[in-house]
Amino acid sequence: MTPEDSVDALIDVLVRSTFQVTGMLTRLGAENDLSLTQIRVLGILRDRRPRVTELATYLGLDKSSMSGLIDRAERRGLLARDKNPHDGRAVDVYLTPAGQELTQRLFVEGRRALAPAIGRLRPEQREQLIGLLDTILEPGNDQ
Repeated sequence: MTPEDSVDALIDVLVRSTFQVTGMLTRLGAENDLSLTQIRVLGILRDRRPRVTELATYLGLDKSSMSGLIDRAERRGLLARDKNPHDGRAVDVYLTPAGQELTQRLFVEGRRALAPAIGRLRPEQREQLIGLLDTILEPGNDQ
């Protein structure tokens, strides 16, 4: 296999894995009346409390789209906003207890859905894949 062929093969497998994960997330979203973008927001907020502007940038949304998305999730009791403790001008977004519960349930369901594929890997292969994907996903590696 030439270097160019291996790049093409890598791109193909990354795209196919993205389709598999996106399909699973879309199904979970539909079962819970959530869009794929709302699922992404819950996943991002699982372990952090970003500013609204940071969340919008990460998702590639403009501030008004982000505000509407947050408004809808707030009405469902999943998210809340509060002033940033270090910068009173900035607003943070975070999961409410109901949002945390839903996010945890979705994580468990996603894990269960992906278990057959992940189960085909030995533990050392999983660790190797984590390291490789982390390298690809490091900030600054997106073009």
